[in-house]
Amino acid sequence: MTDTTAFDWRLFLLKWSGEWADSLPDGETRDEDDEVARRARWLGFPPASEERIAAMEERLGRRMPPSYRKFLKVSDGWRHAGGFVWLLAGTKEACWHNDESGLADIFEEYLDEDAGPEERREADIWRRGLQLDVESDITHVLMDPEDVDEDGEWAVYTWASWRAAPPERHANFVEFMRDMYREFHSLRAQPGDGEPVFDNATTRKLDGLVEEARLEALRGGWERAGKALDEAKEYGRPRAAGLGDQIRRLLGQTYMVYFENLVTDPQYAPELLPAMVAEHAAHSYQDDSTLTFHLRGADADLVSLAYATLDQVRAGTYRYTAAGPFGAAVERARELARWGETDGAWRTLMDALPLWEPLGPDHLAPLGWVADPVLGPLLTEERGRELLSTPRGGQPGEAPRPTAGLDPGDLAWLAEPDPGNNRTSYRFALVEGVEPEELPGRLAEGDGIVLNEPMTFWEARQRVLHNRREFSSYEDRALMAVGRAGTGWSFAFDGDPAPFDRQRFVSPAATAGAGTRAVVVWSGLRAWHGEPFFHLSVARDGVEQYAFTYADGEVRSSGEVPQALDPNRFFSDLEDSAEVERSLLEAVTGEFGAHLPRHAIVNGRLHTFATRSWTRPPRDGETYAVVRMNWEAARPADGEQAADDGPGSR
Repeated sequence: MTDTTAFDWRLFLLKWSGEWADSLPDGETRDEDDEVARRARWLGFPPASEERIAAMEERLGRRMPPSYRKFLKVSDGWRHAGGFVWLLAGTKEACWHNDESGLADIFEEYLDEDAGPEERREADIWRRGLQLDVESDITHVLMDPEDVDEDGEWAVYTWASWRAAPPERHANFVEFMRDMYREFHSLRAQPGDGEPVFDNATTRKLDGLVEEARLEALRGGWERAGKALDEAKEYGRPRAAGLGDQIRRLLGQTYMVYFENLVTDPQYAPELLPAMVAEHAAHSYQDDSTLTFHLRGADADLVSLAYATLDQVRAGTYRYTAAGPFGAAVERARELARWGETDGAWRTLMDALPLWEPLGPDHLAPLGWVADPVLGPLLTEERGRELLSTPRGGQPGEAPRPTAGLDPGDLAWLAEPDPGNNRTSYRFALVEGVEPEELPGRLAEGDGIVLNEPMTFWEARQRVLHNRREFSSYEDRALMAVGRAGTGWSFAFDGDPAPFDRQRFVSPAATAGAGTRAVVVWSGLRAWHGEPFFHLSVARDGVEQYAFTYADGEVRSSGEVPQALDPNRFFSDLEDSAEVERSLLEAVTGEFGAHLPRHAIVNGRLHTFATRSWTRPPRDGETYAVVRMNWEAARPADGEQAADDGPGSR
């Protein structure tokens, strides 16, 4: 809270007035009064006497808040409070607004029955507020006599329709004036043609703080650096926003992060442009006009690079590279991450970060990797803090404690609810002693099946559906993501399987386990529809050793199931299906020592492929349907009417 009692109004207002006067070219004032103020280096008016203030309070029926009273005793009003209030009220002009603007009803129209006190205050302020704006660019300034703190200070609210934002609250009159002073600085920070260079003691002090913050950030002191850069940004200092945005982006804060004045600099664009473009791609929905806006001032080559990068990001083919030892670590990390070893990938990057070299003095950290489809998902807020806390760029400092890994190292996490509670059924295969890229040869149908490029499961499914032309009611070809499942194991995982059909299900364990060992699990103990089920099968050297299936309230097993996996231990009571599922998965982990990488499966991008069917072909007398889609044939010729039942055959 600002100590309004100790605030030196005269010193503050004199400094503001002098900086304003020096920032104006000769003859560039609004009117004669402004020209007098420029020559006098004083934006204010003569001070108001105690008698004049008391008369004002009697007229208004309220004692004014302490900070406003002290202001009036230094200047009875003020010119140019920020950039959009040209005259601020003194003792004579201040008056109750009494909804003169008619805005109370407009604000109340947008209130619903759940509106809180703050929202209602925004509507009521127009009826009870004390109006301080006398001349302005359609900007309202109201003091609220019912929003009062323990020191008797009234909150100040400012609002302009062209800002498309709710009223802004300032804790008291001192804070309001300080905010307007910062607004003045921000608008003058980059003078136009013919205007004097905006250079004064305040700007020089702030620019010194920016440089100190830059070095502090490279030493790992990102919190202190961020606060200093935020303060300088409020004053519009040219480097502050671009430097501060680098910190914000690594903390996962993407709103209004554009790396101002740096992203269009060819020196920094290779690192900053991909990060900005990736955020644009995530929210633009093919409308690229805002990207051009944020690249204003860039040359044609850089704009061309931006759109080429945008195409790569949308296609999932952007690949981040860096120079030197850190660049070599990036390649190792990508190789780990594309097989699901995201914890190892992150540690590889962090171990090499002290060797990272910035592209220039205003480059605080490697950033282009957040746009890489494989490396980008490594970032979390905690990991961003670790990166920012690590000394780099040749600066000394103490390394932070490593963040904890994101993968629990087991299978039991699959029994935990996911956001939205969508993972209620899943299936996976574990194969021992083979690399992930070998799994299509064991689980897919036909030779030459290759893995898709890394993508999210949703992206992979959309691509399959887009290209698919035939749908069969008997075939169950699983779309599975692949990776490493711990030491000596690889996995294939399907997080959205088809409905389980016990009568026609065929475990792929035997074919996957040719010459080695394979484990297949399919769980639907928490499925939304149908009866709960669970299947486990284990094969060695192409022969199924044992298996069991729980479905329709009974267990069917074959082979000699190890005691640790004995289904009778788990299915005697299904009151808590999630706990039964957890116990089963813990037992599978203990028996085989394999695990699935949670972060990669849930948040990352992995290679995918389609397996052979998990169900047997239909037998004689069993019915099925096949729908073949022919979009070209489905389009009616000129003058024809399309059939009601759509394209396809059965």
